[in-house]
Amino acid sequence: MAISDISLTSGMRNNLMQLQNTSTLVARTQERLATGRKVNTALDNPTNYFAAQSANNRAGDLGIRKDGMAEAIQTVKASDAGVSAITSLVEAAKGLAAAALGTSSTIDRAAFAGQFATLLTQINSLGSDSGYRGTNLLGGATMTVTFNENASSTLKVNGFTASNIGLSIAAPVASWSNAGDGDITMSQANLATATNELRNQSKNLANNLNIITSRQTFTDNMISTLQTGANNLTLADMNEEGANMLMLQTRQSLGTTALSLSSQAAQSVLRLF
Repeated sequence: MAISDISLTSGMRNNLMQLQNTSTLVARTQERLATGRKVNTALDNPTNYFAAQSANNRAGDLGIRKDGMAEAIQTVKASDAGVSAITSLVEAAKGLAAAALGTSSTIDRAAFAGQFATLLTQINSLGSDSGYRGTNLLGGATMTVTFNENASSTLKVNGFTASNIGLSIAAPVASWSNAGDGDITMSQANLATATNELRNQSKNLANNLNIITSRQTFTDNMISTLQTGANNLTLADMNEEGANMLMLQTRQSLGTTALSLSSQAAQSVLRLF
């Protein structure tokens, strides 16, 4: 039997429609309470839904960039640790050169020169061991750090060669055993040049690290802003929705009572029999 074949009084039909509307509102409120969102699909509010989706997508893209920044920070820190260690070895080499210059014994000078050569070997080892996940700025590599989602904002970090040759530290000539002091003073000049180079490179690394960490902090704040904005467009007020549910349940109960009352007129016909 089709619905149109059943005749309802005007009052009953109005009450039935009110109950149906209330049931729809109850279902919507239950969904909001279950998901915590007032906008779950584009049908709920197309403008807010797509605006929130765009903000969340950008936040996700920036999150990927933030991971890259974190890796770049570790690469720079690894290089800075290498520079610090190499600087310590250079200072030790300066001490050996000064000790060699303070003695006229060719045997002692030769011993100091041997220790000096060992330090140069260790400097080279430190330079080659200061990489992080395949990128070694002390091996002359460069690194490009991307800051935004469309890769239009980047920072190029230039490395340098942290070896005795790259730092212009020559091996001790003739084991410093010549009668003159020229070979030793030349080594001292090389060490002074290397110290200046290491200090300049350390400043560059510190500057790049500061830029990357600042952009990382900015990215964290931007992601939080985007997610908050998206939530403001889609999240439901749970207190309000809870109050709505209580009111709708009351309305359902009253609607059922009203429908029952409106049907009494039709039921009165039974009294004729």
